[in-house]
Amino acid sequence: MTDQMKVKAIRAWTMYDWANSAFATTIMASILPNYFGMYIATEASLTLWGYTVAIGSLIAAIISPVLGAIADFKGSKKAFMAFFVALGVISTALMYFVVTPSDWLLMSVLYILGTIGFAGSLVFYDALLPHVAGPDEIDEVSSRGYAMGYIGGGLLLLINVAMIFIGPSFLPKMSLGDATALMMRLSLSSVAVWWAVFSIPIFRHVKEPVRKIEKGEEGMNLFTVGFKRFFTSIKEIRKFRDLFLFLLAFFVYANGIGTIITMAVAFGTDLGFGSTILIGTLLMVQFVAAPFAILFGKLSKKLGIKKSIYLSLLVYTLISVIGYGMNKEWHFILLGFAVATVQGGSQALSRSLMGSLLPKSKSAEFYGFFSVSEKFNTVIGPILFSVINQVTGNSRLAIISLVVFFIGGILLLSKVDIENGVKVAKAEDAKMVTVN
Repeated sequence: MTDQMKVKAIRAWTMYDWANSAFATTIMASILPNYFGMYIATEASLTLWGYTVAIGSLIAAIISPVLGAIADFKGSKKAFMAFFVALGVISTALMYFVVTPSDWLLMSVLYILGTIGFAGSLVFYDALLPHVAGPDEIDEVSSRGYAMGYIGGGLLLLINVAMIFIGPSFLPKMSLGDATALMMRLSLSSVAVWWAVFSIPIFRHVKEPVRKIEKGEEGMNLFTVGFKRFFTSIKEIRKFRDLFLFLLAFFVYANGIGTIITMAVAFGTDLGFGSTILIGTLLMVQFVAAPFAILFGKLSKKLGIKKSIYLSLLVYTLISVIGYGMNKEWHFILLGFAVATVQGGSQALSRSLMGSLLPKSKSAEFYGFFSVSEKFNTVIGPILFSVINQVTGNSRLAIISLVVFFIGGILLLSKVDIENGVKVAKAEDAKMVTVN
């Protein structure tokens, strides 16, 4: 691959973060939950939405490692990624036609399918990272991807918010409620267009990695191999001790990060902060996080990747402690800014460290396990948050309890020997047979 082709491939790879992040911001975090509660499931909306989100995430988590193993064996990461992108785009586009409360089940199904498409595509997208970027640039490339994601997702969300607040004024013949609902549905369908269009570069400029299989796998059924590799990886996890320790560390601290992301607005609402402040802070986080994600990619070259992740987790620890005493809206804005400084960096460096510790020949399979940790990062943390809040009646105690995830993550990450992990991964790759 020439230098020019490599630059194109890296640029195209990072552009997919720009493409798919629109689903995370508009569909998962903001517009769809609001539309679902206001117009579709007007009764018990929080309960129905909670079940919908949980089912989608659970299915995506369960299928990711097996699908990754199959894609590695078949040498078809891009084909699998294309299938999941198409699933996500089509499901999201069809949300435009969900109009009445009687369609609540259809909307739930479309969201679940969209989530599976979103999460499934990320398994194979992440798996391409160690093939696109060299060992000395993987941190910066991963960080650049997250930066692109924050900007792209934030830009479309900003457009969507403008459509919803300003759009109804251009439809004087419609009632405010009907016009707002139309603008929300158009916002949902805009994600499908955005996602599809900006996904094109990765399929054009990123090549399918060379197919490598284990000796004895020639001619075997791909589903047999997929499940065989999955169960073998679980049995032989001790062989990848440092990779396993990192996955465990990531699972722990990602629960703290995921809880802050998903519960921040609810926490602010509980403290009586206005919706304008809450939505405005979310938008601010999207754009501030982008340059800081790139900064952390550069910082890892000076401090080392582990110390850079430690730094981000210490900042999260301070956020949890300071959040205990938060009582003014400007405090929420300030803490939102602090989150933005480390959110992208912690996620990007975690993804690139994973890429360094896994065998390239099994990148989709192991990123499948990484995906499992990501999908469950909003399970234990929010449960702990909710239980403490319910038992004590004090959401401030709930927010400070998240410190345990960040300190626990630091302690587990300190046990990871990166050099040994990379050595083991290379040894595993050496056993594989190249197949044309």
